[in-house]
Amino acid sequence: MSHDIKLYHSTNSPNARRVRIFIAEKGISIPSVAVDLGKREQFSDWFTAINPRQQVPALVADGTTIAEVPAIFRYLEEEFPAVPLLGSNSIDKGLVAMWERRAELDGLAPALEGIRNKAEGLKGRALSGPYAYEQIPALVDRAMARIAHFHADLDVRLQRVAFIAGDHFSAADITALVALDFAAAAMKTPIPEGLDALRLWHGAVSARPSAAA
Repeated sequence: MSHDIKLYHSTNSPNARRVRIFIAEKGISIPSVAVDLGKREQFSDWFTAINPRQQVPALVADGTTIAEVPAIFRYLEEEFPAVPLLGSNSIDKGLVAMWERRAELDGLAPALEGIRNKAEGLKGRALSGPYAYEQIPALVDRAMARIAHFHADLDVRLQRVAFIAGDHFSAADITALVALDFAAAAMKTPIPEGLDALRLWHGAVSARPSAAA
């Protein structure tokens, strides 16, 4: 099977990191183009022509742009099924989808919400994409509380299972790892002491070669 695929990403984007880890776990190689968010290249005419939402990551496959991380995951899983990361049977697929969604909404989303409503350089850009939204400082405190709850909830989950969705590494682990690392870096909220199950899991998945993608 031949593929004409190119990934548009940024090293500063946690969502782009999710896709890079997914690709690395698949053991495949996809040409990539870096979009410099610091230089606001996401708003350039050339990138807007690729993704009118002006967001990374974006995957161009045979001339068609696929944006949004879950959609990119789905495409890659269908095209490269040898290392399943979205589940191997109906129950497994449901659990991976459920926990990956929770990691995104309960972990990554509040970290993004916090920094976008806090950073001086993001005034007037509180949400990514083509529209301008003003910051709401009160959302920063809520984001901090949500991140703390995410830490605690994941620790409880990982006291019972080896990986987020069960007994094997999956897309749920990818999104949870990226969420935790981004929260620690952007919001200065590392995993607290005492959450031993979460810290053990984080150390193990961080040691996987794909984590450096």
